[in-house]
Amino acid sequence: MSIALQTTMLPRPVTVRCLIEPAALPVGLRVAAGAFGLERTVGHPRIQKSGLALVGHFEGLSPDRVQILGQTEMTFLEAMPPVARRRALEAFLGRGVCCVVVTAGIDPPAELLEASESTGCPVLVSASRSSVTINALHAFLDERLALRAQVHGVFVDVFGVGILLCGRSGIGKSECALELVQRGHRLVADDIVECSLRPPDIVYGSATELLKNHLEVRGLGVLNIKDLFGVAAVRDRKRVDLVIHLLAQDDDVPWDRLGIDDEAHEIVGVRIPLRRIPVRPGKNTASTIEVGARNELLRQAGIHSARAFHARLAEALGMPDPSAPSEPPHPRALGEASSAPPPPLGAGTYGEGDGNEGAGGAW
Repeated sequence: MSIALQTTMLPRPVTVRCLIEPAALPVGLRVAAGAFGLERTVGHPRIQKSGLALVGHFEGLSPDRVQILGQTEMTFLEAMPPVARRRALEAFLGRGVCCVVVTAGIDPPAELLEASESTGCPVLVSASRSSVTINALHAFLDERLALRAQVHGVFVDVFGVGILLCGRSGIGKSECALELVQRGHRLVADDIVECSLRPPDIVYGSATELLKNHLEVRGLGVLNIKDLFGVAAVRDRKRVDLVIHLLAQDDDVPWDRLGIDDEAHEIVGVRIPLRRIPVRPGKNTASTIEVGARNELLRQAGIHSARAFHARLAEALGMPDPSAPSEPPHPRALGEASSAPPPPLGAGTYGEGDGNEGAGGAW
């Protein structure tokens, strides 16, 4: 059975010109030469240090990666005779690399500027040292070149757990999200959730710019949650920690009555924990989702209540433990395990989760 309609999107193209836009990078880059090559495309989110290329070893050189020349490479170039330096730089830039970034505010030598103009390879200069410049480039390119997908559902932040509510149209996703907002939780996206991958295996969800802060409820129409409940009732982006599939009570599906086996739903290649919850008239689905969020916090902390119960039951009956996991725990959960218990009932929902909370969504 399909969990949610999902459309994979190709990454948006990134040109060298995007790197020099005023709001692109915190370090700021200026063009030293080769401005007519600013439309070259950056196709890889990781930079490349080019020391070996300066001595003619081009094996492994990726033209679609930003090439970094730091203090070590520039010192090596200064020590070379002018003729050898010109020959090395012309050969390096002639490989069709997208751009070269000189760090630490070092003025590029004349030979580098000449090679840039002759080959059309832009040479940019960063006033910051290599480590700071590289981190800024990685953060920017991870965002712009991330694998993306659009998922049909409602995305909410419950006790710091990012929960993606899925299910057929009219099942009650938006009404459930509205109830959760009234209980102090936060809306991230309604109807269309834009999911993007962050290395190594973290998926973030956000709303489209057009639908941001809005929730459509049958009978009431489109509501602006930020205007109705305040800036603390919404956030811009959240990590996807759990997928909850809402199903009608009479749907012909195998319901999980024990909670031993772990299901997962794949989004942009990452397996996200999945729970199936039956919906029927009069049932308080929002409370069930809150408990699901608390249970997910316990699981991330390494506490699996259902398996612990079955282990005790098997021990009492003198039987093999039936609660052994069918698959290893998700590596993301292992990396984020916390010894802190879930928040008590009635506790505020802000400040929990991935450290990126804040009024109106720090993202």
